[in-house]
Amino acid sequence: MIKNVVAYCRVSTENQVGEDKFGIEAQKNEITSFCEKNGYNIAEWYIEEAVSGHEDAEHRPELAKILNGDITNPPIQAMVVAKNDRLSRNVENYFAYKYLLKRRNIEVISVQEDFGSAGMFKPMLEAMSAAFAEIERAFINMRMTDGRIAKAGKGGYSGGKAPYGYKSKKGSKQLMLCEEEVPLVRRIFELSGKGYTLKGICEALKTDGYKTRKGGDFQISTVQYILKNRKTYEGYYKYGKDGEWVKGVHEPILKEID
Repeated sequence: MIKNVVAYCRVSTENQVGEDKFGIEAQKNEITSFCEKNGYNIAEWYIEEAVSGHEDAEHRPELAKILNGDITNPPIQAMVVAKNDRLSRNVENYFAYKYLLKRRNIEVISVQEDFGSAGMFKPMLEAMSAAFAEIERAFINMRMTDGRIAKAGKGGYSGGKAPYGYKSKKGSKQLMLCEEEVPLVRRIFELSGKGYTLKGICEALKTDGYKTRKGGDFQISTVQYILKNRKTYEGYYKYGKDGEWVKGVHEPILKEID
């Protein structure tokens, strides 16, 4: 008999944290109402914000606590989620987590998906649900990629980590000059133009006192990436390996080479 449960909520992006339909509060309300109706005591809440359902447990600290932590006081009989895809959008991971929880005598209960009345068809329906969640995730990624390509095609910044020399404008994802890093970028191209090797550039940057965003010394791979993206620093932009360079809307750091 189920008495004590833990509740697990997850959203993939920061924008979803407060979003009505998919946000944390919506999931908490669903779970709370469900547990009250069924007489379950929620012993603990585990909230995962801005974490993809495709990530492994090692990148999901709250889930890891349920899988490996001490949740024996009081003894827990089930983990309640608003929907199965909150546990994982990867079929393999989903059933791996279920297996680990089962070994701890913890059942997974989904508020929106009740397969208990399916009898012998329960495993099949659950597998189909997990597969559909994975497929949906693939379509979401595809739509995001298409949107970024379209934005890049118009010269806009398509998201992701801003290249050295720039920062992204909050809310608009528009690239703006990062005045503290502009001299660094120009120095790298200056040294390259003088015939310095990648290793030589790294050593020169260290001598000049330049540090990475994380406070470390520049490595060859980072310098090489900056040099390969000269067109970005000339005011152009593209998305994807095979995309075409188009005139960007951001301010260039370097002059174009004819």
